[in-house]
This record gives sequence, structure tokens and C-alpha cells, in this order.
Amino acid sequence: MKRQKRFEKLEKRPVHLDGFVKEWDDEGLVAMHSKNDPDPSLKVENGVITELDGKKREDFDLIDQYIAEYGINIANAEKANAMSSQSIAKMLIDPNVSRSEVAKVTTALTPAKASDVINQLNFAEMIMAVQKMRPRRTPFTQAHITNTLDNPAEIAADGAEAALRGFPELETTTAVARYAPLNAISLMVGAQAGRPGVITQCSVEEAVELGLGMRGFTAYAETISVYGTDKVFTDGDDTPWSKGFLASCYASRGLKMRFSSGSGSEVLMGYTEGKSMLYLESRCIYITKASGVQGLQNGSVSCIGVPSAVPSGLREVLGENLMCMMMDLECASSNDQTFSHSDIRRTERMLGQLIAGTDYISSGYAGEENSDNTFAGSNMDVLDYDDYESMERDLAVDGGILPITEDQAIKIRQKAAKAVQAVFDGLGLPEITDEEVEAATYGSTSDDMPKRDMTQDIKAAQDLMDRGVTVSDIIKALDDHGIDDTAQAVFKLAQQKICGDYLQTSAIFDKDWNCVSAINDNNDYMGPGTGYRVWENKDQWQKIKDIPWALDPQKVDF
Repeated sequence: MKRQKRFEKLEKRPVHLDGFVKEWDDEGLVAMHSKNDPDPSLKVENGVITELDGKKREDFDLIDQYIAEYGINIANAEKANAMSSQSIAKMLIDPNVSRSEVAKVTTALTPAKASDVINQLNFAEMIMAVQKMRPRRTPFTQAHITNTLDNPAEIAADGAEAALRGFPELETTTAVARYAPLNAISLMVGAQAGRPGVITQCSVEEAVELGLGMRGFTAYAETISVYGTDKVFTDGDDTPWSKGFLASCYASRGLKMRFSSGSGSEVLMGYTEGKSMLYLESRCIYITKASGVQGLQNGSVSCIGVPSAVPSGLREVLGENLMCMMMDLECASSNDQTFSHSDIRRTERMLGQLIAGTDYISSGYAGEENSDNTFAGSNMDVLDYDDYESMERDLAVDGGILPITEDQAIKIRQKAAKAVQAVFDGLGLPEITDEEVEAATYGSTSDDMPKRDMTQDIKAAQDLMDRGVTVSDIIKALDDHGIDDTAQAVFKLAQQKICGDYLQTSAIFDKDWNCVSAINDNNDYMGPGTGYRVWENKDQWQKIKDIPWALDPQKVDF
């Protein structure tokens, strides 16, 4: 067959390496509007929900029961659910209706009703609604900090650079599971060296993760997964109640935490009940609300390849982020795992959240090159910094990432690598050599790092846990080596877990350890001239404008 040359060229474009599938309602391969989604319904008798989205109380599954008991504002439920979905959708985008007024309605909806409200909105309307409904006025973002060798000096250096660039939260994980204590310590120390007040976590098995937090090696967690069907939930030996109990364990030790969910997970695990991805995700959001957790990481996250393959999939992803905000929850809006070979689609993926602003525009911008990202790669990584910062400047939006100079990066990376070198020495861990410090200062990936003895590192990590090492020992090691400012920052972080201020919705710390949250920085958007406008934050806007590669026309030598 003779080919048309333009079509031959189009087929070689990167987008054709992506996966696309047609909808299949009965297997859950539908983003929104599945023919099998339940119609919204609600009955309340004597203060008890006796019917929820077409099910009688005696037919409730575990998730229905949990949501009915704890997840819906019953006092306003009958009135709110009697409203038309379209009228509620209009409230979401109407600048004359305040966020608090909308939340009184949306927190009283059933999962099917909330899904139906989202179904009324196009993508542009969702952006308008997210701008108003995010809990915290000021948007921020979060980074992954990992490497394939679990090298502590590189983790500390990358963490410090990310902290200096403006990320208030940093998340690590492991290439080898038993490295968890070393990675957690390295990131915490590096982050505090970069900018005091940045909080860190280590994403590993839940019991280990909680243990690291209780020792003071981490300050928050977000990979506590919840799912939208009973079969998926109980296959993991979990129930909504066990997740709620785990959440209370974190809170009781002063540790911030979010749940994590995302459209497409039930499709991947094979138990969708023929429902749309949006409806099943709504159940996850309601479980989170019912558990009293301050927030949720959602937006498909690591399952992004599934919704992005079906029609309206990326619209659904922004919609589930919006639904999280409608429940008055902190939203870490993903833009996380890589999903596309197309730079245009990668930008499309995060554009809604970037323009609208969310509590955390990414819940995993790669603070390393994606080749080193042991979370399987992010939608954007460090090699996209200049493009991302140019977009912030072009659109006058605050995406939470600030430009820095090469000299600033070298200085802060070296400081962090030396700090973690001192901690390893003080804790009796395998030596971090001066060669490693130098490589972490000037390198970009683990390919630039000297190889460590992984067997000795793993043994040392276990020994550290057996010895009962805590954050106090880390503070002492830093102080003994004369690294006073980082020691003080780690000490202040430990203090914050005692007072617990940052257990509030959307809480972060600024460089002076002021807790900024939806309580004292609540979103007050009410249309043009209101809410967060980056050019009114003159210091932040000046930093965004001053990209190092912009020419000063008054100093150009012609």
C-alpha cells in the first residue's frame, strides 16, 4: 500500500509510543459517566443514613458503611443532595459564592452525587473551581529525592538543592528496602541544610514507615493507600477501620500524614465492579474524609497510564483533585509518575493544576534525573526546571519552584553532603568519603558517584535500628562536628512534632518555622482581584522573574 508521507511522519512522533484504548464500561475502562455508575440517592432516618446511592443499609459493603457512619455531613445531607448537580457545579465556579459556603454543600454529598457534580464541568471550569476550592491560599509543590544506588551524599545534596528551590516537602524511597533508615536520615539532614523548615518522608512498608517517623527520621507520610472497592481493599488485608487506626497512630506521635489514592488502581487490580474511575475514586476520597485525615495524595498518581489511555482521562484526573478539595481536604495533586513519551502531553498533564494552583501541584516532581528516580520516574524532573520556571514567568503563576544560580547550587549541595558525612561519622556508620562529597556537589546522577559497599551499608542500617538511634543522636552528631545551623534546624523540626501545629490541613513551614496552613492562610478567592496573585507577593514574583538566563537589556554590550 502506498503511504501518505505526512501520515508516515506522524506515526513516528513520540505520542504514538503512548498507549490509548477505547472505553469498556463493564471492565472499568471508562474515566467518567459509566453506564454502571449508581444514581445518587440518600435517606436519613433518626440521624442514620439508611440508603446510600441506591443501596439499602443492610446491603452496604465495608466502604459504604464507613462512609455512611463517618464521611458525610449528615446535618446538611438531605438538603444538599436534593439540589441539582448542575446548580452545585455552578456554585463551584461562581466567584460570588465563597469557598466556605460551597463546602457546606459539597461535604454533605454522597459519592455518586459528588461524581455527578464533577461530570457537569468541562476542563476550563474545573480550573476555575480548583482555584477557589484549594484549602490553602498559597500554592506549593513537592519533590521526589532518590537515586538508584541509595547514595546518602547524593540524596542529601539533591534534597538541599530542592529545598533551596522552594519545595517545602521532600519524599524519598529506596532502591533496596533495607536502606530505608539511611535514606530517611540523609534526606532530613540534607533538607534542613538546604532550608530549615522543609519536612521529609520515606515511602516504604507502612510499619517501617511509622517506625522511622517515631524515631524522628521523618516528619510526614502520604503513601497510606485506600481503594474504591471492597475486593481491592481487603486483598491487601486492610479495611477502612484499619487505615483510620493507622492514621491515628501517626497523629498521636505528631506526624503529619495524608492518605493516597488514584483513579485506575482498581482497573489495574481487576476489581472495578464495572464502575467509572471517577466514581471509585470518589469512594476513596470519602474514606479519607471519614478517617479524619488532613489530606489526600490523588490524581491517579502511579496509575496514570490507565486514565490517560481512555477518553476524558486527564479531565477526570483534574476532576478527582477538585473533588478532594470539595471535601475540604488538603490535596497533593500528583503530576507524579511519568506516563507519556510526548512533551506536549506531559505539559498537558500538569497544566490544569499549575494554572489553578493546588496545595501541592506535584506530589512528586523529580528532584533528580528520572534515570535515578526509584519511584519509576516523574512527569517532570530536574532537567525540566528551566522550562517549568519559564512557564511560571510566562503565565505569572506560582508553581512552587524558584530559579537558583549555579554557584548557589554548588554551595548548598556541598554543605548538605558535608552535613550528612558528619552524621554518618557521628553515628558510627560506613564512611562518606571526601570523594563522595565532591561528586555529590558537582554530579547530576548516581553514575557520577563513587560506588559504596552496599553490604556494609545494609548491615549498618540494621545495626542503627537495633541500637535504638533516634533524632537526638543525629542532632548531637551535627553539633559535635560544629554544624550548628543544621543541628538547630533538625532540633526545631523535632520540637514541631511535640506541639503538632502542622497537623492542620495543608500545613507547611516557612524558613522561619512559621506554620502556614488552611487555618491561617485560608483560600479567599472570590473572583478577579482576590485570592493569591503572585505579582502581589513582590518578593516571590521578583524571584520568579529573575531567571539567570534572562538578559538585562540595560547591560547588554552591543
